[in-house]
Amino acid sequence: MKKIITLLVLTMFVLAGCSDKAKPAPGEKKVVNLKVATLIPPMTDMLEIVKPLMKEEGINLDIVVLGDNVQPNNALANKEVDVNFFQHVPFMEQYNESNGTDLVLVKPIYHAIFGAYSKRYKSMEELPEGATIAIPNDSVNTARSLIMFADQGIIKLKEGVGLKATQADIVENKKNYKFEEVDLLMLARMMDDADLVTLYPSYAAPLGLTPSKDALLTETVDSEFAISLIARSDNAESKAIQTLAEKLTGPEVKKFLEEDYAETALPAFE
Repeated sequence: MKKIITLLVLTMFVLAGCSDKAKPAPGEKKVVNLKVATLIPPMTDMLEIVKPLMKEEGINLDIVVLGDNVQPNNALANKEVDVNFFQHVPFMEQYNESNGTDLVLVKPIYHAIFGAYSKRYKSMEELPEGATIAIPNDSVNTARSLIMFADQGIIKLKEGVGLKATQADIVENKKNYKFEEVDLLMLARMMDDADLVTLYPSYAAPLGLTPSKDALLTETVDSEFAISLIARSDNAESKAIQTLAEKLTGPEVKKFLEEDYAETALPAFE
């Protein structure tokens, strides 16, 4: 009986020792894991810049790079990631409307200057009648493209259609331009086939193109279209996500944008 009691005491002592080892040392911060879905530079670059800053706050930033502009929202809605960084608010709202989800804005981060580019022509005046213009095929970016052309007087849209605009809302197209709707990620490949292609700067940059030097026209900067940090309504106010928003709008990121992306990405924060 004494042997059994002794063994029980020893076992409890060993288990207690193991338990103590599993606990963080006194004063040691518990590491929080934060998973963020994203797509391409400069988004990926910005996240890499803040990753060590997040680590100082006891947060491990797990950057998940996905292959298209549907996966990041699906992953967020399905709780496979905690937050995403790749889209503007109208795109998020369209996703919510189509999928019955409740994704929410955390913080606008930067403005991606949207523009139209051509390999064949140097100005909109050179663009011939009946020219083919490639634009994104998702509803929000289709509307954004059409609004850009309408603002420049290239076409005219029905009054008040706003971000619901489709080609059916074009009421005046004096040069009979043909708008071809193409997947956003495939637009750069259309540079050889179309007369004019609308591109985000992230997709124009690999082609050696910048909005200020090469675009035949650009849209005005509108905060509504700022590339933003997006979360779910159930986690948007969490300390880890709010810390990420703080770091992405900090001096390190601002300096990076001003020095490396001055012609293509403008900070959406002071």
